[in-house]
Amino acid sequence: MARFLIVDGYPEKSRDDFDKAGMPYAHKQYADMLVHQLPEAEHDVWLPSDDPEPPAGPGEYAGVLWTGCNLTIYDDDERVTRQIQYSQQAYRTGTPQYGSCWGLQMAVVAAGGQVEANPLGREMGLARNIRQTPDGHGHRFYAGKPEVFSGFISHVDQVTRMPPGGKVLATNDFTLVQAVAVSHEQGAFWAVQYHPEYSLADMARLIVARESKLLPEGFYADRDALLSHVAKLEALAAAPDRKDLRWQLAIGDDVLDQKVRQREFRNWLDELVLPRMAGGVGP
Repeated sequence: MARFLIVDGYPEKSRDDFDKAGMPYAHKQYADMLVHQLPEAEHDVWLPSDDPEPPAGPGEYAGVLWTGCNLTIYDDDERVTRQIQYSQQAYRTGTPQYGSCWGLQMAVVAAGGQVEANPLGREMGLARNIRQTPDGHGHRFYAGKPEVFSGFISHVDQVTRMPPGGKVLATNDFTLVQAVAVSHEQGAFWAVQYHPEYSLADMARLIVARESKLLPEGFYADRDALLSHVAKLEALAAAPDRKDLRWQLAIGDDVLDQKVRQREFRNWLDELVLPRMAGGVGP
């Protein structure tokens, strides 16, 4: 039986904000994605901002999954450092790792790279025109994925220095590093800056949860404009074939079709996790 560890670094207050906005916890989104792609999979959840001790070491798992997180990875914060140390252990044991947003930053920092604040500020809602780099073309992570696509996103930091053994697989004009494959010590970590685990309904609720940040930053003229946009997103989520809303919101199958949206995660399972298990390596 394949057992995975889902690491959800959001502090309790942030999880409470999700509750109030009606957004699922990050580890629930990841669990849903995992079971959708691998129905027989089991998982443990670690909330490292609450609990300093993980359920088990990375060598006990078929893979380690890193959700988003609103901590800052370059802060001197024990909630951050314990996560970096765990990722480094996973690299040493050869346990495959996958992540989104915070997960991509973890892949880079745990292997010796660098992350800083993006001078362009927050990238929010949809990352547009994500395109595969020369290293991304033909990489197994992007097998079956459009060469140019959009993805759900919410972040303010970006990778500024890749570690040795790291490749940038995708980019766009807002964030230079949108996907990475990092080989370090005995392990591999494939990750994206965007959020394939989100649904359109999740993104609508995240906008509500982030209202206090988005209004001062000028993403919406006022609260009514924010709520109007959210209403359109939720209407499209309920009726994804609506041509009018697809056109108005400029949203297509690259984000609405779960098979397309989660292709990277499916490829990670097929290329790094399942062959390792079939060969008798790992749990």
